[in-house]
Amino acid sequence: MFTGLVDDVGTIVHVAATAAGRELRLACQYRDLVEGESIAVNGACLTVREHGTMPDGQTWFVVAAVVTTLDRTTIGAWRVGQRLNLERAMRLGDRLGGHLVLGHVDDLATVVRTAQHGDAWLIDLELPVALRPLMVAHGSITVNGVSLTVNELLDSGVQLSIIEYTRRHTTLDELCAGDRVQVEADVLAKHVERLLAPHLARVAMTSNVAVGVGAS
Repeated sequence: MFTGLVDDVGTIVHVAATAAGRELRLACQYRDLVEGESIAVNGACLTVREHGTMPDGQTWFVVAAVVTTLDRTTIGAWRVGQRLNLERAMRLGDRLGGHLVLGHVDDLATVVRTAQHGDAWLIDLELPVALRPLMVAHGSITVNGVSLTVNELLDSGVQLSIIEYTRRHTTLDELCAGDRVQVEADVLAKHVERLLAPHLARVAMTSNVAVGVGAS
């Protein structure tokens, strides 16, 4: 589990197709990695397969994405030299400065517009239809691994307001119109939707029956 507070920005130094999936080697600043630990890479929870140190003293680690992960993320398009937001899994007792993030990408969203507004940088996102009901004004959303607050609800998605600190410590500053981003909705909203689904289905069925009786 993660918090959506990025603690490093890594750079892809090697990409390969292997039996384990699409394998990525990333340079980073982490000094005490262990094999098997989880790292959120642009919001996708991946497992450290190997790690080591480069001649310049910078550390590296290897992760692999299987086909089911590739189907719902942008990992298939990642290339050498690309910078990615990183976060190691939280420990019990850590401060929860962002929100509860599972590292399970729900779907991809599209950047519609970016604009400077005073001291804030606004990003308008077009979300898949299934994710829109899970959004609330001033609620939480994870975009490329960053915990963000919904600034405003839009007809087709949400508007985000990015502070200067976040722009400096993540890759969100590099986004522009047309880019695809990885999105995870608030897990609490997803559980509520799941719990209410049977009740809403019964209400809809009752309403349809009532309309049918009245029409006859």
